[in-house]
Amino acid sequence: MNTDIQPLLVFADHRGQVMNHPHLLPAGRTGAYLTDIRPQEWIPLPDGASLVWLPGTRAVGVHPETGEITDAGPQAYAVGALLPQGFTRLLLPGYVKRPGAEPLPLFGYTAVGWYEDRFYVAADATDDPALWDPSAVPEADVEQAVRETLRAHPDNRLFEHLSHCALTYGCMTAKNTFLGRQEAALPVSSACNAGCVGCISEQPEDAPFPSPQVRLDFRPSVDELVDVMLTHIRRNPRGIVSFGQGCEGEPSTRWMDMVRAIRAVRERTADGYINVNTNGGLTKPLQAVVDAGLDLMRVSIISALEDHYNAYYRPRGYTLKDVAATLRYAADQGVYTSINYLVFPGVTDREEEIEAMVDFLRRTGVRLVQMRNLNIDPEYYLERIPPQRGELYGMRTVMDIFREEIPGIEIGSYSHVPPENWKRRA
Repeated sequence: MNTDIQPLLVFADHRGQVMNHPHLLPAGRTGAYLTDIRPQEWIPLPDGASLVWLPGTRAVGVHPETGEITDAGPQAYAVGALLPQGFTRLLLPGYVKRPGAEPLPLFGYTAVGWYEDRFYVAADATDDPALWDPSAVPEADVEQAVRETLRAHPDNRLFEHLSHCALTYGCMTAKNTFLGRQEAALPVSSACNAGCVGCISEQPEDAPFPSPQVRLDFRPSVDELVDVMLTHIRRNPRGIVSFGQGCEGEPSTRWMDMVRAIRAVRERTADGYINVNTNGGLTKPLQAVVDAGLDLMRVSIISALEDHYNAYYRPRGYTLKDVAATLRYAADQGVYTSINYLVFPGVTDREEEIEAMVDFLRRTGVRLVQMRNLNIDPEYYLERIPPQRGELYGMRTVMDIFREEIPGIEIGSYSHVPPENWKRRA
């Protein structure tokens, strides 16, 4: 780790052209606070990352001599990096909102700087990025695989839907579905039992921003689900097929069809891993899904504090206790469990958040924590959750504490195939 890195501030003009400041250093943001960025928090901009400007902002930096937070000028807009899978954001870009600015689009903005002819970001390599590197999947290969799959399965509406996700949205999981690699997408439900503040597929009624993608608008049949599942597993016997994608609601609202699909697949093959990405709120239905032969479960969560959890997820007919009960049941049945942990610098690393999450992980028997950068406008998010009560420890410290306090816990960024010695149940 190079502790001598001292990048310069990166900003954009009103046309979105990115440039570096001649002397100001980048400022970072953690929660509502602006801060300098330590040299050890920088890593080179990863392959697959992209830079975006933050409309409605003014870039701020750090004066190299005084250490003061300084405005970069009236025509300087903040710039952030969007990280690929495998990297956890340590700090947001430093900025202030301009008067009358609209909320920022739903992305996970990361602090970025310029040093010795390359970009750097305030991030941590939390997982192996090669497995989810978009550049490893040529678009020509994806397009050909989509054509071939649609030709072979002309009546399967689910493949047709996923072709749009792969080719228009660039969803890696959808691409994997057609390429037969790693984790395949298996969206099943348009309904949801939560009203997440930052939902990416359905705009909340009180949200001032559009959702970045369109939600599934039909009910895939059991035959269509089984077709996608078997196609992927036959191509990749150690592949994962996952109910619950960003283009749908809560998959367990269709738990009976999930049970039928899992049983139909398991009657034909023991290969592959069947996963569900869920909010975990419908405990009894998800227990039935587990009993049908589920291998992996990933539960989305933002906090183990009930007031924070409720403020973000706005659950309908379930509580955080139900989420914990779902995970505990799955773990007790031998399912390989993980959490999709929506993390945000200045919130996730609050003292009270860390203490509550450590207790939650211990009680539920979770095996893997997937650190996932929350895509949301910072002000919009912070206005809707409880205020900070304890100290801030930093995002790297969060992961270090998990490893120290929960022996055997894995920290990553995406779903993993279980270890070779793992077995679903006797």
